[in-house]
Amino acid sequence: MPPHILAYSATAGFRHDSIEASIEALKAKETALGVKFDFTEDKSKFTDENLSQYDAILFLNNSGIVLDDTGKAALQNYFNLGGNFLAIHCAADALRDSPFFGRQIGAYFDYHPEIQESAVDVLDKTHPSTVMLPDKWRLMDEMYNFESDPHIVGAKVLLTADESSYQDPQAKEKTLRHGSPHPIAWYQERGAGVESHGIAGRSWFTGLGHCIEIWSDDLFLGHVIGGIKWVLQSKTTKAFNANGNVGNAS
Repeated sequence: MPPHILAYSATAGFRHDSIEASIEALKAKETALGVKFDFTEDKSKFTDENLSQYDAILFLNNSGIVLDDTGKAALQNYFNLGGNFLAIHCAADALRDSPFFGRQIGAYFDYHPEIQESAVDVLDKTHPSTVMLPDKWRLMDEMYNFESDPHIVGAKVLLTADESSYQDPQAKEKTLRHGSPHPIAWYQERGAGVESHGIAGRSWFTGLGHCIEIWSDDLFLGHVIGGIKWVLQSKTTKAFNANGNVGNAS
């Protein structure tokens, strides 16, 4: 059986028009990726029993408090058992009442300027989620600002926003707390949302993914697919380690 991923796109705040496009784009990549996605917006799926079958959980443009207390506890337990995690764009604006989730993502969203053509710089060309990208990648998307520096939780930054490539009128009024250069995508070898007694899986986040059109862009899809491949290779779940505590044994 292929690695199993739960893709969760529930929203309790702003809802991105691109969610449906992102689901279709990922469905189309299942065979090439060699994975099985389960797409849902049903928070009742977040139980210990159900999550135990997944090698990774993907939060896909979520917003607001999208889990109840039972779901939050199950997600924390999943992280403690070595479960892997991916998050895209607005997921950084979800579950603000759950600090462990903020640590697992790396930083919460603060604000963004208007959508416009922008450029990002690739800091690490060796990672599977960036190896296909040009050194300076121009695209139409939102350049998120974050409430904290992901380095604080041990994240390694992959992409930074080139602030000279776009206009951000609010920047002069804001205290930019995410550090410099401006992080826009990163990974954690050991997800910081795990509790001290747990086994940390991997975590990967990209702040990109706002527009419908970007979900048909080969470079962006390569970026996301590379992130998925990387988290699954953590060896903390049954995808590549039969002794894992969670996941779908191959």
